[in-house]
Amino acid sequence: MSGQPEKGAELRRTRVLVVTGDVLGAKMAGPAIRAWEMAKALHAVCEVRLVSTQSSTLQHADFPVLEVDEAELKHHVDWCEVLVFQGYTLSTFPWIRRTDTIIVADIYDPMHLEYLEQGKDDSPAARAKWTEYISEVLNVQLELADYLLCASEKQRDFWLGQLAAVSRINPLNYEADPSLRALIDVAPFGISEEPAVQTRHAIKGVVPGIDEGDRVILWGGGVYNWFDPLTLLRAVARLVERHPELRLYFLGVKHPNPDVPAMKMAAETMRLADELGLTDKHVFFNTDWVDYEDRVNYLLDADLGVSTHFEHVETAFSFRTRILDYLWAGLPIVATDGDTFADLIREHRLGAVVPPEDAEALAEALETVLYARDRAETSARVREFGRTFIWSRALRPLIEFCTSPRHAEDHALRRSPVGKEARRSVGRLRHTAFWRRSESFRQFVRRALPAR
Repeated sequence: MSGQPEKGAELRRTRVLVVTGDVLGAKMAGPAIRAWEMAKALHAVCEVRLVSTQSSTLQHADFPVLEVDEAELKHHVDWCEVLVFQGYTLSTFPWIRRTDTIIVADIYDPMHLEYLEQGKDDSPAARAKWTEYISEVLNVQLELADYLLCASEKQRDFWLGQLAAVSRINPLNYEADPSLRALIDVAPFGISEEPAVQTRHAIKGVVPGIDEGDRVILWGGGVYNWFDPLTLLRAVARLVERHPELRLYFLGVKHPNPDVPAMKMAAETMRLADELGLTDKHVFFNTDWVDYEDRVNYLLDADLGVSTHFEHVETAFSFRTRILDYLWAGLPIVATDGDTFADLIREHRLGAVVPPEDAEALAEALETVLYARDRAETSARVREFGRTFIWSRALRPLIEFCTSPRHAEDHALRRSPVGKEARRSVGRLRHTAFWRRSESFRQFVRRALPAR
C-alpha cells in the first residue's frame, strides 16, 4: 500500500472553530488579527468557522466570520471537533469545559504579566485580586487544553514552568512525547505571505507638517503602560536640533475595541510632547486606529520602526507584534534591550538595540540607523529575515495539529472531578466575596482584553 488516498477520494477536513473575544473588523488589534490569520491559514486544510463574542463586521469568501451570542456559540461548539481560543473564552463560557471538544489554547500573550503594568492605576486591593484572578483564568486553560501555543521559545520555557505547577507535566504526557512539543509548541505572530506594496501615501505629504522629504520614525501600534514612549520623546527632542527634518509618527492611540480604555501612558506621552514643544512639529499622533489592510501605506511611508519599553518581567516574556510589521515592510529597527526581539535584531543586524530609559543612547542609535549609508542594505536584511515569520510558517504547528487532532494523553484524568473541578472549587471560594463587591465579570473581561 502506498499510504496515499485512492484516486477520487476526498480527504476528510477537520471542523475547526476559532474564537476571539476581540473585535473583528477593518480596525483590529493583535488578538483579532491573530484569530483572523489563524482562520485563513487553517482553511487550506480544514473546515473553518471564525467567531467573535464581541463584534464582527468582517467577511471572507471561503469561510464564515460571525458575531455570536452565547446560544449561538453553543451551536458552533457542538459543530466543531477542534476549538481554538484565546483570552477569557473558557472563563466567560465555563460550559465549554464540559464538552468533549478538542481544545487548543492560544497563550501567546501572558496576560497576568501584562496586567501588572496595565493595572497600575487600580487600587492595591483590586490590583492584587485581578492579578490573582487572571492567573486563575490562565491556569484553567493550562489544565484543560489538549494543545497550547505560545509566541517564542523563551515564552515556552515560562509556560512549561506554569504547566508543571498545575500537574500537566506528568507521566502520561511525558511518555507520549518527552519533549512535550505535543503539549505546547511555538507559533509566533506572523506576517503576510505577500510582499508589502504601497498603494498610496499615508504620512509623507499627507499629514500636515510632514513633507515628502522628511525622515519618519514610526511607532507602529498602541501606546500602552508597559511601553516607554517618554524616553523616545526626549531622544527625538535632542535629535531635531541637528535634524529639523526628523518626524516621529504614532500609528495608533485609540484601541479599536471600545471596551478597552485609553491607558495612562497615552495621556502622559501627549502631555510630554506638548511640554517639549514637539506636537504637530516633530511628533504626530494618529488618535484613531489604522485599518488592518491600510497599515502597509503607513509602514512604507516610514524610514525606521521603533519599539521602546521598560525593564520588567512583562518585557522579558513579551513578543512585540508591531515589530513583525516592521519586518514585513523592511524597516530598520531601533528597540530597547530585554525582550525576544532584541537578540534577533543584534544577531541578524536588523538595526540597533539600546538600554532601557537611556535617552542619549537612544538618540545616538536613531541617528546612526536612520542616516546610515547602508540603510538600504539593512532594510533588505530586515525584509529577508521577515520571511521566516510568514503566517503559514509561523502557524505550522497549529495547522499540523488540526489536520490530525487528538486529546492530550492525560485527557481522561483532567476531566475527572478530582483532577479538575476540585482544584477549581478552591479558586471559586476564594474569589466569590470579591466578585460581589466589584464591577461585573464581563466588564472586567472586556477592559482587560489583551492589547497586543
